[in-house]
Amino acid sequence: MAEIADKAVIDRASTDDAMPAHAPASGSPALAPLADIPMSQWRALAEHVAEPNAYYLPGWVLAVSASARGRTGARALSAFSDAPLAYDGPARMIGLLPVVSLWRAYKIPLPALVSAQPYGTLCTPPLDGDVTEAAAERLMQEARKAGAHALILRDMSLDGKAMRAFTEVLRLNGMRPRLMQSCLRAYLDATRNADELLLEALGTKKLKELRRLRHRLDEHGAVHFEVARSPDDVAAALETFLILEASGWKGKRGTALVQHNGDATFIRRATAALAETGQCEIVTLRAGDTAVAAAIVLRHQERAFYFKLGVDERFAKYSPGVQLTLDLTRHLCGDPAIRSADSTAAPDHPMINPIWRGRLAIGDVLIPLRRYDPLVPMIHTALAVHRFAEEAARSGVRFIRNRGKSH
Repeated sequence: MAEIADKAVIDRASTDDAMPAHAPASGSPALAPLADIPMSQWRALAEHVAEPNAYYLPGWVLAVSASARGRTGARALSAFSDAPLAYDGPARMIGLLPVVSLWRAYKIPLPALVSAQPYGTLCTPPLDGDVTEAAAERLMQEARKAGAHALILRDMSLDGKAMRAFTEVLRLNGMRPRLMQSCLRAYLDATRNADELLLEALGTKKLKELRRLRHRLDEHGAVHFEVARSPDDVAAALETFLILEASGWKGKRGTALVQHNGDATFIRRATAALAETGQCEIVTLRAGDTAVAAAIVLRHQERAFYFKLGVDERFAKYSPGVQLTLDLTRHLCGDPAIRSADSTAAPDHPMINPIWRGRLAIGDVLIPLRRYDPLVPMIHTALAVHRFAEEAARSGVRFIRNRGKSH
């Protein structure tokens, strides 16, 4: 009978995502448009989360959902406490998860919800630090109300408080999470002395070589590192970054932000919103008046997030991206408000991995929402098949590119 009721909920859902009627849709009563979430409550939650994630700050994710290419139209699972904020005020928001349907994410026609990709590769949901397990449990309840049989948490911090909360809630209900895939990516312990950290990571010989390249770069003008923090300075520095990013290999592949109107609108809106709250910096390395590298860095609580890097490839022989990252490392380690930094980079990133030697475990996790649900193994298998097909396609593309380079 429970499954019949679930199907009735699903069948009543709208087809906003052009998906089959038996999959949970964004029109479900349990899912609200992100823009409808009370901003004051969202900001209050962001200031009190168990685990920081700048990519799910309201100013960022609203901009993504409004215009970013392939990422628009996310909905929200929201969790509220029974205890009101004031005598006759609203209940307190204790959890939030932007989501899309499994059909929207992977074209799989099964009833599951997937954490929405916020452009950055981290989807750890904001959960109240005082009632983390209650927040996770409420989000799971809301997902069930939406007709979902599973939650797929993409790019989840596997060793963080949020994942521990979901795992404990599942344990208490006789279930367990299913790890779909995982990786380790570069992470900076910003509590350490930067010079000691860099010497340990790169060694005397490599640092000497990088200093030599920096002295050579000085021949094009005095090399200096700039940090834009105010909204006006961030807006100006962003345009420099966008030019640099489009001038390199991303521009050649057509993946630079400024090459797509929706992406350009998103990044201008998002950085402006976060600069207003002191949660965005743009760092630039210049040789004289010439910008040779720039990067967007987000901040949430005591953690920084290294979003994107752009370089002027005319100066490639001086390793401008590495030079900027060395200065950024010193900048973050010298900031008492920052204790760590997530590279949000690919696990095998050749530039950041040798510099930031800490590692952060990230993975995709399937959260079942009912015990002994026969649909959960089907969802798990469908996702595994989809991943295998994607990896095979990527391998084919790499083979074709490498073969082209050899001829």
